[in-house]
Formats: sequence, C-alpha cells, structure tokens
Amino acid sequence: MSRKMDDDDDDVPQLSAHTLAALQEFYLEQQQREGTKTSQGFNQYSVGSIEENWQLSQFWYSDETASCLANEAIVAAGKGGRIACVSAPSVYQKLKEQDDKDFSVVILEYDRRFSVYGEEFIFYDYNNPLNLPENLLPHSFDIVIADPPYLSEECLQKTAETIRYLTKGKILLCTGAVMEEQAAKHLGVKICKFIPKHSRNLANEFRCYVNYASGLD
Repeated sequence: MSRKMDDDDDDVPQLSAHTLAALQEFYLEQQQREGTKTSQGFNQYSVGSIEENWQLSQFWYSDETASCLANEAIVAAGKGGRIACVSAPSVYQKLKEQDDKDFSVVILEYDRRFSVYGEEFIFYDYNNPLNLPENLLPHSFDIVIADPPYLSEECLQKTAETIRYLTKGKILLCTGAVMEEQAAKHLGVKICKFIPKHSRNLANEFRCYVNYASGLD
C-alpha cells in the first residue's frame, strides 16, 4: 500500500533504488556468512573464520603458508610436544585442524575474539611481555612461533622477552625482512629460505627466522 507523503517527508533523505538494492545484497551476504558459520559443516579453526582486524595490524597467512608453519612446528616439537603461538593465530588454527596428532598448543593473543578457543587462549599484550598466567611456566614449550604485530625494534624486543621465557630452546619467528639484524640481536635467529605469504599482499617483505635446523631451508 502506498503512503501519501506529507510536507515533512521532503526533508527526509531518500535512498536511491540502486543504493537500497546494494544494501539488501550486503545484508543478505552477511546473513549467509553467519548462517554458514553456524551450520554443521563450519570449521571454527579454519584460517579466516575470524576476520582480520587491520587496526590491530592483523594479516593472516595464506592457507599454504599456515600449513607449512604448522607442520614445521609439529616436527620441531616432537611427539607429545608443546607449542606456543604468540600473535600467530592463523598458525594456531592450522595446528588445531591437525588435533589428532600428538601435541598440545596454546595461543597468546591480544584480540579477545580468539577467546572462543577456550582454555588454550591466553590474553597477551606485548607491552607487558611477562604478564602471563602463573600456570604458564618458564621454558615449558618445545617451540614458540611468534609473529610480532608491528615492524619496530621495541615490539620485537618485548615479544622476544616472552619468547625467551616460554621456550625450551626452539624459536620460529615470522617478521619483516627489514628486521633481520634485530631478530639476530634479540633472539639469535637466522633467516630461512622459505618465504611466507599472506592472504593479502603486503607492502613489506616477510621472512621466517629460526635458531635450529629446520625444514624451512
């Protein structure tokens, strides 16, 4: 039923038919996406199930890179090994897809959206690198994978404190190629031949660094 427009309606901005159609399409896509997430077939650990937040400097790895790093961590940790992912949620997610294998993993992350993963989520702010739960004992992880959120020496230095506290020895660091010198200085790691890729192309070249004989060379 059409409505008679009175004089006041002249002041109300009217959306064009094209804009309305675009909005409807956007909301429909959102509903479909949420519907997929709640359907039986949704994998809560798939990379991208929690979307990137660029304001938190979040850029997820490509599926291939996340798988490669996860597999490297499993091999490095060994049977029954413990793995810590520091600011590297997409590697954590890939590890959880292989949860049938004999290892355990935790995620240290600033973004509380990842608290959906329960007890394995540990809130982490690199500005307070040793502000960690009491049950997170020193040198209790066979390998630590870390991807500091910012390409600055301050961020790397503080994240390095956390890494050194957690690891029994092995470190797998992912950061910019420009951080090579600082990575060696603070963690004693060397650059690998393997070049990690992100799901979106980044302006800065990224590299992996390790302090042990890895499969990334």
